[in-house]
Amino acid sequence: MLAWPAAFLIGLYALVWLWFRPIRFVVHRGGIRVVWPLRHCEIPREDIASARVVDRRELQSEIGFALRIGVGGLWGGFGWLWTTRRGLVRMYITRTDRFVWIERVGGRLWLITPENPDEFVRALLSVLNSAP
Repeated sequence: MLAWPAAFLIGLYALVWLWFRPIRFVVHRGGIRVVWPLRHCEIPREDIASARVVDRRELQSEIGFALRIGVGGLWGGFGWLWTTRRGLVRMYITRTDRFVWIERVGGRLWLITPENPDEFVRALLSVLNSAP
C-alpha cells in the first residue's frame, strides 16, 4: 500500500536531483556554462553585463520581498525568485549566503551559489574584460 507513494517520492527526488539542481557552474571564454546531470545551458559572455558576490543583507536590499517559484528544500532553491524590486530572477542556490548576482543584458538576472564565489566572479570578470 505504501509502495506507490514511496515510488512517487523517490521519482520526485530523482527528478529534482537530475534535472533541477546544477552540479557546477563553469566560466569559459564564451561565458558561463550551467551543468546539470542531464542537461546544460550557456549564458553567452555578450549577454552578461556584470557579476558580483553579495551577502544575505545586500541581497535583501537589492530584491526587497521575494517569493520562490520552483523547487526548494533539501538541496537548495532552484527556479525563479519573484521579487518586488527586480521582478523575476533565475535562481540556483544551495546555501543562504555568499551568492553570485549576475546582471544580464536584456535578460533575466541570475542568482547562483558556485563553490567558490570570489574565484568564480574574478574568473568571470577576467573573461568579460578580455578581448573576444
